[in-house]
Amino acid sequence: MTMTMTKTEIIAAIRTVLTERLNNRHMGAFAPQARLGPDLALDSLMTMNLLLFLETDHGLVAPEAAIATRAAETVEEFADLFLAVPEEAAAPPAEIVAHTAADEAARREGVHGEDYVDIKVHCFVSCVADAMKRAPGIDQRPLYFGVWDAPFITGDGSFMKYHEPGMRQEFFRTWAERLYGCTVRAWYDEARTKAENTAIMKRLLAARTAHEDVMVMLDMFHLPGRENIFNKNPFPHYLLLERTEDPATWLVRDVDYRWEGRMPAADVVDAIEQPSVEGGYLIDRSTAHPPRREDLAAYFEACIERDRNPLIEALRRILDVHSGIGGSLAALEAAVAEFPILLVRKYAYEHGFAVFWRALERDSASFEAWCDEIEALIQGLRALNYDLLKLSRTEDRTLLPAVRAALDALDRREFAIKAGLIEAYEAWWAATAETAQPVRETVAG
Repeated sequence: MTMTMTKTEIIAAIRTVLTERLNNRHMGAFAPQARLGPDLALDSLMTMNLLLFLETDHGLVAPEAAIATRAAETVEEFADLFLAVPEEAAAPPAEIVAHTAADEAARREGVHGEDYVDIKVHCFVSCVADAMKRAPGIDQRPLYFGVWDAPFITGDGSFMKYHEPGMRQEFFRTWAERLYGCTVRAWYDEARTKAENTAIMKRLLAARTAHEDVMVMLDMFHLPGRENIFNKNPFPHYLLLERTEDPATWLVRDVDYRWEGRMPAADVVDAIEQPSVEGGYLIDRSTAHPPRREDLAAYFEACIERDRNPLIEALRRILDVHSGIGGSLAALEAAVAEFPILLVRKYAYEHGFAVFWRALERDSASFEAWCDEIEALIQGLRALNYDLLKLSRTEDRTLLPAVRAALDALDRREFAIKAGLIEAYEAWWAATAETAQPVRETVAG
């Protein structure tokens, strides 16, 4: 980190990079108080590019906090990160000892409380989970078991994508029905025209009951008024729709991004009828029930990859392809462009720990310790994303050993998290052997 530059000089360097290197079209809003996202339209990839050019052009080496873009909201806060005292390297996974906390569970405090943060990191799962959350006595968190290693596209192994045309959600759909006894029925049919599917959706919205939800895929890039935080075109995304008293206005419930608001129905239809997207489901929770013990165990076993971490495994393969004979390090940037969308899925581990911690009445302190480990994993993946971008831009092969070492360290951390989660799962299975009661939201998980 360069300590000879003042905050004013760092802000000037940020302005220079945004103007001359990134051709930012929102420089009219630039100021120390300008917000990185809403005012300057900086998504995660653009922020990584900003960091890289600040390093290569101005000698400002990115601190770990700067790579975690959520650590700064404004230009001034972003500049302050370069003046902060450098943080120590993340400690390796530590042994975490859990204790019983029946008193916390009785008072519904900490992880046992209603204010426990409901992390959402997969749009299809988030929509279904939100519907289940609104059914009496049901804990929606188990559905997220499938998210931490949710499938993604790798093609020939040289790239990764979170979505591609024709990708289905049958795994999550069928498991949601088995776990909760609800119905998740596809109403969208690719054999119909866009207009025909829209007409069906409108009829479903008109007939929608209090225990139903209409879910649809649309292209967020074509939805005015909604922030496209990854600056993707196209940006396929599932959300929920409801009618309002105004026929020209619909209520949009973007569960995954925790946003709800009214939007012109015509704008929403335009985003739905884009050629880049296709999909829609009707969720009926009228017959929903808490997951049965055997179903919950079967779902966990179907989701947990005990001997591999698919995301890190895919990154190793991509790195091998682009650094090997006939490969191109310059092409690495495009190959991992959607990595930031995939890495946040690791937050789903928190749901897994919460389910079993609540059921076992374990203490919140040990739960928070595991959350810290999960956060360290995610911040490490964000730092790796920056290193991969730097490697691609510079094509400096001397960086390869450090990148591979970082992958190995992240692999070990994720396996440690899985080991802790598996221990909790096995303890829950043993503890519930006699009672075999459903997992209920009203009784500590």
